[in-house]
Formats: sequence, structure tokens, C-alpha cells
Amino acid sequence: MQPQFQMTGQPTDVMTVQQNKVLRNTFMLLALTMVPTVLGALVGVQMEFSFMAGSPLMSFLLFLGIAFGFMWGIERTKNSGMGVVLLLAFTFFMGLMLSRILQVALGFSNGGSLIAMAAGGTGVIFFSLAGVASVTKKDFSFMGKFLFIGMIVVLLAALGNIFFQIPALSLTISAVAVMIFSAYILYDISRIVTGGEDNYISATLAVYLDIYNVFVSLLNLLMAFSGDRD
Repeated sequence: MQPQFQMTGQPTDVMTVQQNKVLRNTFMLLALTMVPTVLGALVGVQMEFSFMAGSPLMSFLLFLGIAFGFMWGIERTKNSGMGVVLLLAFTFFMGLMLSRILQVALGFSNGGSLIAMAAGGTGVIFFSLAGVASVTKKDFSFMGKFLFIGMIVVLLAALGNIFFQIPALSLTISAVAVMIFSAYILYDISRIVTGGEDNYISATLAVYLDIYNVFVSLLNLLMAFSGDRD
């Protein structure tokens, strides 16, 4: 019996082994990235770190500059050990950035519960959608263009709300972000499973950002609707 070949010219069983390896390495590295994220968050909370202490607009633009600088460096070195080092450094930085919203949450009497609920909800969303992508092996690449447009709209709305400070708009942004980045989890895991992404460092970066944004957006919503200041 002749082996079946995909468009790449490789036997399908070889492709499957490679895809499974990328998926396994992605999940392992993703778990590792949680360590510097938590450490960064703990350090930030202890130091009462606030990146937005000055001008909110300049701080936002500076954050984007640093974040995109890290992402550019990670992509440039994704085929070497330096890519892992930069990724872990980036997740520590993102943990520091996370500390501000955690400080706000801890200002509520039920802040610990809110953070735990946001983390639990993020975990449920991730494992459910990653399971769907892994088990069905369906190609969700058609979602890419729509999700990218949605992400840009959310980013611009967040930038605009720095000036307007409209609570309803902030909640809308958070709700839409939960949906968009949840869909991105499905999209990014699907790309690994179907062979669209063959580098586990790039894959980890993409999925990490999905999870991070889902968590932050969920926590914003929970604080707005369930936060107790008594």
C-alpha cells in the first residue's frame, strides 16, 4: 500500500507526527510561560507597579512599542533557544502589566474570588476550544481575516476610550474581546493541528496572547458586575 501524500509532498503519517510534536511542545512551553507571568504579576502587585501612572496615551503607546518589540524579537529568533528566552522575558513583562488590574481587583472585598473566577473561566474556554480544534481537526483558517479586523477594531476602541473614559464602552470592549480572543484560541490551535503553524515558539506566543486577553477581559467584566467594595 502506497503512503498518502499531502500538498507538501510528505506522507500524511509523517505530517501528523510533526503536527502532534508541535502541538505537544506548544502546550508544554505555554505551561512554562505561566511561571514568569505569575512571578511578574506578584512582583508588580508587591511594588504597586503602575505603567499608566503618567499620561495614559503615552503609556499605552509605550506598552505597544515594548510588546511589539518583544514579539518582533521572538519571531526573529524563533528557530533558536534565544526565542524561548525572549518569550519567557516577554511573559514576565506581561505579568508586570497584569499587576495593575490585579491591584484594582484586590481592592474589592471579593477580589480574590473574582481573580479565581476569571482564571477558571479562561481555563474552561481554553481547554474547551483547544479540545474542539484538536479532536475535530477542522480547518478554521477562514476565520483569520475577520478576527484580525475585529482585533484592530477592539484596539482602536480601547485607544479611543483612553480619552472618553466611558464605562459602557469599556464593558463592551471587554465583552467583544472575550469573544474575539476565544475564537482566536480555536483559530490558533487549529493552525497547529492542520499544519498551518510548524514552529512551537510562534504558536505559543499566539496562544499565550489569546489566553492573556481573555483573562483580562473576563476579569474586567467580573469586577464590573460582581465586584463588592463592602
